[in-house]
Amino acid sequence: MYRWLLSFIPGPWWVRALVTLALLVGTFFLLMEVVFPWVSSIMPYTDVAV
Repeated sequence: MYRWLLSFIPGPWWVRALVTLALLVGTFFLLMEVVFPWVSSIMPYTDVAV
């Protein structure tokens, strides 16, 4: 997967590394801020009592 991603990013290797890092960080924050809170709100285990 990384090989496929790096083949589409132009520039020298260090620019590719920075762009790949930025894409990974952006994906991480998108998941943490949007996707995971939405999924946790529809999961049935939020009313747990021990």
